[in-house]
Amino acid sequence: MGTKGTTIVGMDVKELLGLLYKAFSDEWLAYYQYWIGSKVVRGPNKEAVIAELTLHATEELNHSVLLTTRIIQLGGTPPLAPAEWMKLTNCGYEAPTDPFVKNVLEQNIKGEQCAITVYNKLLGITKDKDPVTYNIVLTILQQEVEHEEDLQALLEDFELMMRRK
Repeated sequence: MGTKGTTIVGMDVKELLGLLYKAFSDEWLAYYQYWIGSKVVRGPNKEAVIAELTLHATEELNHSVLLTTRIIQLGGTPPLAPAEWMKLTNCGYEAPTDPFVKNVLEQNIKGEQCAITVYNKLLGITKDKDPVTYNIVLTILQQEVEHEEDLQALLEDFELMMRRK
């Protein structure tokens, strides 16, 4: 933990760490949801969906790396066990028990919409209080917005494909 780096945080560091633990947990669950979805998805246009889910999984894992770094900088310890992630999550985890393309896309869109809400709230909380966390959150939020857009485009393509049959 950097002593001076912590003193520039204009809010309760323990409160901030609690929020970051929850976001970290969301990212690991999102990573797994994308990763497992890419392995089990079935249906029309599945190759495009697999490619997108695989890319998103990698990006969610990168988000967890950014959050881990910040948590450690603030003197915290990231949640160490997956069981903790389920207790801390904002957005939950929805297993792709019906791996049809439409269902997997809808599940992941729902997850991205939750993530957008979480990170937008974190932006408001850290604005003018913690520029380091703010910039990390802004970076993640930008990617979450792109993820939602990518998934919605795939869902639209699927729906158009189904109408033409």
